[in-house]
Amino acid sequence: MPRLPAPLLFALLCLGLSQAPASSETTDESRQLVIVSFDGAHDNELWQRSREIAEGTGARFTYFLSCTFLIHRDDGKSYRAPGQKAGRSNVGFAQSTAEVRDRLNHIWAARAERHEIASHGCGHFDGGSWSKLQWKKEFGTFSSILEAAWANAGEPDNEPPEWRDFVQNEIAGFRAPYLSTNENMFSALKEAGFRYDASGVSRGPAMPGGPDDFKTFELPLIPEGPRNRRVIAMDYNLFIRHSAGLENASQTRQFEERTYQAFRRAFDKEHKGARRPFQIGMHFVEMNGGAYWRALERLLSDVCGMPDVDCVTYGEAIKHLGRRAEGGGA
Repeated sequence: MPRLPAPLLFALLCLGLSQAPASSETTDESRQLVIVSFDGAHDNELWQRSREIAEGTGARFTYFLSCTFLIHRDDGKSYRAPGQKAGRSNVGFAQSTAEVRDRLNHIWAARAERHEIASHGCGHFDGGSWSKLQWKKEFGTFSSILEAAWANAGEPDNEPPEWRDFVQNEIAGFRAPYLSTNENMFSALKEAGFRYDASGVSRGPAMPGGPDDFKTFELPLIPEGPRNRRVIAMDYNLFIRHSAGLENASQTRQFEERTYQAFRRAFDKEHKGARRPFQIGMHFVEMNGGAYWRALERLLSDVCGMPDVDCVTYGEAIKHLGRRAEGGGA
């Protein structure tokens, strides 16, 4: 083989290096996780919108479902929360069986799209003083209402064959209404077969706590606004911060920008630093003219496509973090 001139050899070597496969593939130890969840999961238009956001950004969400939204209001007395009269719910009931059917179809379609369905209890009551038995009653009611939901909506023939197994074995996470917990709740969750709780709050993004068979996640407090005061990374808390819980659509763009900047700064700090999971909590309510949903969509559009970022469900995050621990990562 003839010897090539040095300049030509150098040029060919550079060309080969530029075309070589990248060796910087990230591992579980170095990936940034983003976990977005929605509490309530009722409004069917927002079910549709959230799924479209996921399709456009590549994100997967956890939906913390309140089970009274699968009960027609005329059948409300079939639900009785611990310490309450039959038919009471702090978040109401479905207004029609057609609404329930649409919601069930969204739930099943979201599952097929690799989103996660989790529990937010039923009637959105504060269980901070409940006994273990009362918590177990609420969890049992949630399961029984979901199991019978297709039949109660007049659609028994359309119930997916896997529905009962899904209710019994796939719903593994919980978030307490008002983030109000006690030790009785954690004990009842474990006995009921749940694998994680996402009701906590931490000073900033944090790794989940607890043993491998039951993890506890905490929504982070993040700096927000011109004075960088910390607020829970949740739309409702931002709504209270920005407008004292009163709808103010006239400043929707300002609230959107403040929220986006707070989310992005918190994400960037983790992405450039410790890479602890970054969690955001949302509701199926558009507050202040939809400011918080728009900010969320902007963030996910910007970060979920990054090569070292995964926008995942809580269940997926547990698997990621388990592999990270096995690999000796942080």
